[in-house]
Amino acid sequence: MITIGKTYNLKVIKTVDFGFYLDAEALGEVLLPLKLAPADLDVGDAVTAFLYHDSEGRPVATTQTPRAQVGEFAYLCVVATTEVGAFLDLGLDKDILVPFSEQHRALEEEHSYLVYLYLDKIHGRLTASSKIDKFLNDDKPHAFKPQQAVDLIIANSTELGFKAIINHSHWGVLYSDDVHQRLSFGQYKKGFIKYIRPDGKIDLSLQGGQATRDKYAKIILIYLNKKGGFAPVHDKSDPKLISDLFGMSKGAFKKAIGGLYKQKIISIQKDGIRLIENDDSES
Repeated sequence: MITIGKTYNLKVIKTVDFGFYLDAEALGEVLLPLKLAPADLDVGDAVTAFLYHDSEGRPVATTQTPRAQVGEFAYLCVVATTEVGAFLDLGLDKDILVPFSEQHRALEEEHSYLVYLYLDKIHGRLTASSKIDKFLNDDKPHAFKPQQAVDLIIANSTELGFKAIINHSHWGVLYSDDVHQRLSFGQYKKGFIKYIRPDGKIDLSLQGGQATRDKYAKIILIYLNKKGGFAPVHDKSDPKLISDLFGMSKGAFKKAIGGLYKQKIISIQKDGIRLIENDDSES
């Protein structure tokens, strides 16, 4: 079913001087203003459009790309505060309202906040809320599996590391020991499911999969080639030393050198790792 707040591929059913009417099924004929339409658009063509309400409450279409859609979280900037709430820049001609009742704390102009987009129950209009916890139910079943690639939004920092929203549906935790880059609130990142605890809580990683292991193996080999084939670290070295040298966690380092060792590219010795071709003990 076609609803407000989402993007669809819709068919043009008629043209008028000021735009094109699209078939939005139960929503009826929805106007795509002429200024937003592709130059060669005509009746019978299909166009990708986002649906929302105009200032008079009528469904309208746009080819502009919103920063988020219904059911998603986004980090948006406040462009105005009024007597009805705060308006955020969604990337469209019309801004999105966060009513006072949906503000976790008072929102301020020119500041950005993490919000959730939904349709209000009274008018069915696209609305936002900064009370994000009520839209993330950790008791809700999920089908995530270890090593699964996911989309993350960094939410806030804790004593353990960072909380992140997984695929717009669940909370997860990135532990400090697994983070070797600067993260900021509202940042979008690709990540991986690291572990699903018995209580259902989800541990995350920014590293995972064969492609990532290959990338870290390459980083190690580049270092070794620059340093005469030797690095003074191994699988029992201090995690901070590994992070300082290679910008990766100890776990990722161990997996990478384990792969290189199995391929007989490096040897692992008491004082560090060494390229086989530079290892005198192998000759």
